[in-house]
Amino acid sequence: MIIVVRWIKIITAVVLIGISFVCLILWNYTNSPIDFEYRELTVEIPRGSSFAQTADILSEAGMIRHKKKFYLLALVTDASKHIKAGEYVLRSSMTPMAVLEKLMRGKVKGYQVFIPEGFTLSQIASRLENQGLADRETFISLASDSRLLSSLGIEEESAEGYLFPDTHMLNKSMGEEGIIRFMVRQFRKVMTPDMLKRANELGLTEGEVVTLASIIEKEGGPLEERPMISAVFHNRLKRGMRLQSDPTVIYDIEDFDGNLRKADLQKETPYNTYRIDGLPPGPICNPGMEAIEAALYPESVDFLYFVSKNNGSHQFSSNLKDHNKAVLKYQIKRKK
Repeated sequence: MIIVVRWIKIITAVVLIGISFVCLILWNYTNSPIDFEYRELTVEIPRGSSFAQTADILSEAGMIRHKKKFYLLALVTDASKHIKAGEYVLRSSMTPMAVLEKLMRGKVKGYQVFIPEGFTLSQIASRLENQGLADRETFISLASDSRLLSSLGIEEESAEGYLFPDTHMLNKSMGEEGIIRFMVRQFRKVMTPDMLKRANELGLTEGEVVTLASIIEKEGGPLEERPMISAVFHNRLKRGMRLQSDPTVIYDIEDFDGNLRKADLQKETPYNTYRIDGLPPGPICNPGMEAIEAALYPESVDFLYFVSKNNGSHQFSSNLKDHNKAVLKYQIKRKK
């Protein structure tokens, strides 16, 4: 009996020593740099990757020295179930534990993407594709997906107008739908309850405000003129006059070459405000904050017309006679 007890103690001691030795090796591996020669590289973990696939990607990139130890570390820390997909910037000076923590926290590589005010859905999709963040056609298709639009509270047939222009920090793991959701969330932060209340006071829906703001945005001009441009459109809508806005016509022209022709103004299209009454069926671009505010707070003036002075500003008129004089002065005579 005494001999058995002694053997049990010996075996226990050996096991404990073995465990301690393994723990020491694992601790040393966990807290040692992957490589003492400094390197920085970008590694992408695709969505749906298993931990084994993730380990293979890291190994091929030289970010794992001992795969078995890495597996053991992931098992001990339960990291294998919590790796997040995405594009990561890793350094060879990092420890294996630091790599796992970064992958678990989803600290992916971010891209600053500038979306100017007045960009259309198509232009945004092209810019995102050029940045390697989205497929253009997939982005455009999803922006018209009824399921997605409904979940975002958008009643229009497209997310056009609701993709808020700004400098956004995006990443590849977001995907096309994630980016659309992110940009619409930014719009929701801007369109406050007070602004929606103001829209209701004007007898406009949120969609109508965004549509009007998009036209104001595309008409351009100095920021201080936008409330006056807004006033022209509000006054026309109240009087039952057509908006006659060139940018709405251009929106319906595929591959517009910069030359708006008389024939274009005469075409029967849903967005041609020379031919339709009221607002077009939806926004023609994604307006910024100033254009949205202008749509909600037009200047208290009786203007019904405006024409470009060809210097970035506009000449406003309250009647057709004065407007025709302005057109003659700033457009016709200039062309001659």
